[in-house]
Amino acid sequence: MNSLEVRIDSHQHFWKYDPVRYGWIGDNMKSIRRDFLPKDLQPLLNKHNFNGCIAVQADQSEAETEFLLNLAENNSFIKGVVGWIDLSYPDVASRLKKYAQYSLLKGIRHTVYDQNGEYLLDPAFQNGISQLKDFDLTYDILVFDYQLPGAVELVKRFPDQPFVLDHMAKPQISRGITSEWKKNIQNLAALKNVYCKISGMVTETENFSWTAKEFIPFLDVIYESFGEDWLMFGSDWLMSLTAATYSEILSIVQEYFSAYSEEIQSKIFGRNAAEFYNLEI
Repeated sequence: MNSLEVRIDSHQHFWKYDPVRYGWIGDNMKSIRRDFLPKDLQPLLNKHNFNGCIAVQADQSEAETEFLLNLAENNSFIKGVVGWIDLSYPDVASRLKKYAQYSLLKGIRHTVYDQNGEYLLDPAFQNGISQLKDFDLTYDILVFDYQLPGAVELVKRFPDQPFVLDHMAKPQISRGITSEWKKNIQNLAALKNVYCKISGMVTETENFSWTAKEFIPFLDVIYESFGEDWLMFGSDWLMSLTAATYSEILSIVQEYFSAYSEEIQSKIFGRNAAEFYNLEI
């Protein structure tokens, strides 16, 4: 890696495991029922020549945001934090102002659980979205494939707000591509204020069993839709450990892009993330 190369893992998590807070972790995911902290990730990033990473919230609380910011302030390889703030809060500006003073806070994320992504279109939530740009904050869209229409409409309504789609909207890899997912991805990609993270694929497989070739059609759609300037690699470490090692996750994406130019690879494995999150490298 030369001194000018930027390699960023755009999506990973940390936590101090709590069986109540993380009660959704079933027996099929028991391998992640433990603490995952910077000391566990840094050797992996070093091994694969990454300059750093983006730490993303895994709990819907301001305590989670503060936890991640504290880790970032004490571990220089954590280049930015995507935290959580209640964007539906009536005085959301006061919450954003409080946390925006931390330069390492780069964006906000909220897990959407409803059937069709209606929460994304709720007026109170959209009031919060409308104020993010005033504080130079991005927004990570975390939805399932069936919630994509709501995500498309959200991005349309805020053309000046930087968005990034997490995990390609979690398509069910083992079942193959659906026409609905492909169409919605194309519709979203047509809006030029939204990026997409190549992440989370291995956990969307049946029984966490997969072969690398299963991901190729999905990567084809993502690349053809978004293009080289709007994609970024994310490991989804620690969640991804339920289905693959860090090296395996990275190799899937590296192998796919191995035939592309070094310029394209440098964008997808670092430069796009650094630009989107306005990182200081």
